[in-house]
Parts: sequence; structure tokens; C-alpha cells
Amino acid sequence: MKKVQAACICQTLHFCQREEMSKEENEKLAIQELESYKASLEKNNTEYRILEEKKQDDGTIIIKIIKQYSNSPIGEYLQN
Repeated sequence: MKKVQAACICQTLHFCQREEMSKEENEKLAIQELESYKASLEKNNTEYRILEEKKQDDGTIIIKIIKQYSNSPIGEYLQN
């Protein structure tokens, strides 16, 4: 029998642009989407750490994140 002792997932997420929108609109939308994503993680009590957050020239945002996988224990994954 096996038991998950610790589990996290590492992702690179791109909050993308929409072709029909201006750079300013894309920038505003990317910020809103990122804040909404963070709020959903908080709402679901998902532990996470954003390793890197980069604003791109086109107004979009790329983040690298480590987050709790499902409801598994996180072990030492999110420690500095």
C-alpha cells in the first residue's frame, strides 16, 4: 500500500493577451485574472508560493508557482 506523504505541483502560468484588445486593456485584464487566481487559491485554502512574476512587454503576466496538489500534505516543498 502507498500513501502520499507530500505533494506539490510546479507550474508556469501565462495570463495571456487577447488579439482584439489593446496593450492597456490586456494589462488590466491580466492583472485582474492573476488577482482572481490568487483569490481562488486562498478561498480553497490551497497553500502556494509564487517563485517569479514577470510582466511582459505586451502587458501579459507570467508566473512560476509551486502549489499544494489536491489536499495532500505539502511537506517541505513550500519552505524557503
